[in-house]
Amino acid sequence: MASVTVRNLPDETHRALRVRAAMHGRSTEAEIRAILESAVRPASRVKLGTMLAEIGREVGGVELEIKRDQTPTEPVDLA
Repeated sequence: MASVTVRNLPDETHRALRVRAAMHGRSTEAEIRAILESAVRPASRVKLGTMLAEIGREVGGVELEIKRDQTPTEPVDLA
């Protein structure tokens, strides 16, 4: 997992982070992770799979006729 170091963080900002973390019942480090996560992956982001499923429902569903190839295969010779 990646690690990030933030240098020259003003004391007031660090205090505010500690207070905010305490209000949410978590460590300062966990609070910073939550803030970064919400900043770069907002809940309102477009989720492609959800959007495609919704489009499919709007057009009355989609039927795919996919047939699996039933041809037997030979085992791989690793020798």
